[in-house]
Amino acid sequence: MSVDPATLESKIREMYPEITQHDLSLSLSFDKGTDSWIVELDKGEHKLTTHLEKKDAEACLGGVQCVYLGVQIGQFVKNFEMNE
Repeated sequence: MSVDPATLESKIREMYPEITQHDLSLSLSFDKGTDSWIVELDKGEHKLTTHLEKKDAEACLGGVQCVYLGVQIGQFVKNFEMNE
């Protein structure tokens, strides 16, 4: 399955509403070397960069939440909230 970055971003935002709720910047890029998506979240001086495996990105588009990504997003939100 070919993954469109805009579609994947939209689906991630839908599945993880805290991205929009906390006005986080989200960007995606595909890394051919690791065959995975690079997911970057930032707000102010806080930044998170993590990988989303290609198969997980495809599952995400199928409606399956990626637990690892959800944990990463949750921890990121918690970290910047504690520093505000």
